[in-house]
Amino acid sequence: MSTSKMIENALEQYLLKKGTLYDVLWESMRYSVGAGGKRVRPMLTLEFARLCGEDYELAIPFACAVEFIHTYSLIHDDLPCMDDDDMRRGKPSNHIVFGEDTALLAGDALQSLAFEVMLSSDTLSKVSADRAAQAAFTLAKFCGADGMVGGQVIDLQYEDKNADENVISTMHLLKTGALIKAACLMGCIVAGADEAKLKACEEYAECIGLAFQLIDDVLDVTSTTDQLGKPVNSDVENNKSTLVSLFGVEECIKRAEALTDKAINALDVFEGDTTYLKDFALKLSKRRN
Repeated sequence: MSTSKMIENALEQYLLKKGTLYDVLWESMRYSVGAGGKRVRPMLTLEFARLCGEDYELAIPFACAVEFIHTYSLIHDDLPCMDDDDMRRGKPSNHIVFGEDTALLAGDALQSLAFEVMLSSDTLSKVSADRAAQAAFTLAKFCGADGMVGGQVIDLQYEDKNADENVISTMHLLKTGALIKAACLMGCIVAGADEAKLKACEEYAECIGLAFQLIDDVLDVTSTTDQLGKPVNSDVENNKSTLVSLFGVEECIKRAEALTDKAINALDVFEGDTTYLKDFALKLSKRRN
């Protein structure tokens, strides 16, 4: 079975619950998790676990956990009090289908579910408690106030202000890069990687996270709604400063390419086959949706 199929099957299994008085909550959770997406973060978790000598299967709960956190963040990002987007991945946003109240609670529930699957008795029967706890701590750290949520706050604070390069880069490192970093590090942690590999993993993740966001901002002004599956020009409409608005499209593409090269070089510390991760970094820098 392919790793992508393993991820999809596991996500479905974790979201199977039904027959409750709050079925609409699970339906809302399944709607957004099942809406597609590239599964970038769970694939990174599995690949780093493999690269550090662990079986894919043991890292599956952690791969699913990071996808649940990512999905919850998207649900909340789309809410009227945040980015107020009606479309996500080519479909109506969660709050358009289920209402703002249920969408908010679905995001909350997915966040809790992430830690439930990482620390369940089933997971702990296969992964040591120390490694599972360290992985869960890593995800909590990078998705919270000093990570993804902090980045979102910066984003909101600067909607109607001119942000400089330092502010924008910090926002990217937290809002987008932190969760990518957590995904990569969890794979290494589950596999018991040493400090040198953890450091290299973190550098790779930070670089591709920044490159990913640079290209995302480029596509927001150069792509179409049909190509992206979400509204374009949203940054301009929301009065957000981006590196594209500061330096232009060509400069941002150059920066993304330089970050991609740096990410690929960071993989030299690993003894195993890094072809997938190298190709992955290159694809991210050249993506069109």
